[in-house]
Amino acid sequence: MEFTGRLTANAKVSTVKGDKEVVNFSVAINDRYRPKDSNETKEFVTYINVGWWMGTGVAKLLTKGTLVSVSGRLYANAYTDMQGDAKASLQCQADKIKVHQSVKQEAVPATSAEEITEPLADLPF
Repeated sequence: MEFTGRLTANAKVSTVKGDKEVVNFSVAINDRYRPKDSNETKEFVTYINVGWWMGTGVAKLLTKGTLVSVSGRLYANAYTDMQGDAKASLQCQADKIKVHQSVKQEAVPATSAEEITEPLADLPF
C-alpha cells in the first residue's frame, strides 16, 4: 500500500531487542469530502504510525511537516488504554520512503553537503 502525507513530528530512532535500530514516525493524511445534498465540506485526518528498519540515516530528513510518500505493509493494531477503553491505530512497516518536500526548521543549523551525504549512504533509494 502506498500513501502520501505530512509528518506530525520529527522521526525518532529507537534501539530494540538485539541492538536493532528502527526509525519511527507518524504521517497525517488530510482528506475532505462534500456529503450529498450539502454545500458544506467535511474534513478529516487519518494518522498512520510508520516503522523503517533499513537504516537510520533517513531520520535526519524526516522532520515535522515534511511531505512524504510511504509504501509498505499496512496493518491495524488493537489495544486497550489505561481506562480500559478499546482503541486501534494504523501501522505501516515501510519498504520505501520518498521525500517530496521538507520543511526548514529555524532551530536546526545548516549542514554541509558532506554531513548530509555520509549518513544517507545506508538509504535503499
